[in-house]
Amino acid sequence: MKIITRKFGEIEIDTAFESQMTVTESHIVTGAGLFGDFNPLHVDDLYCKGSRFGRRILHGPLTSALMSAPVGMYFAGTAIAYLEHNCQFKAPVYAGDTLNTHWVVS
Repeated sequence: MKIITRKFGEIEIDTAFESQMTVTESHIVTGAGLFGDFNPLHVDDLYCKGSRFGRRILHGPLTSALMSAPVGMYFAGTAIAYLEHNCQFKAPVYAGDTLNTHWVVS
């Protein structure tokens, strides 16, 4: 990912930026260890085959972090602080899925 740095005075309403990241098996395994969340929906293939998801899913907090990371990268090295975000999980995220983000300053 190319690091783009923008300072406060360079930002205008409707400034937009985006990114893409493909989730890997490593993201799911790392999430379990990082959060200490070993729910079988994240770590047990056999269990997941019988679940509504059919296979292991990425942790919600890690999905949220990966989706919000472009904000930190866009404002890297500046005094602009990322204070809050809210998200809804509308679909499971699997290894091999690509997360596409599109951010607009409002």
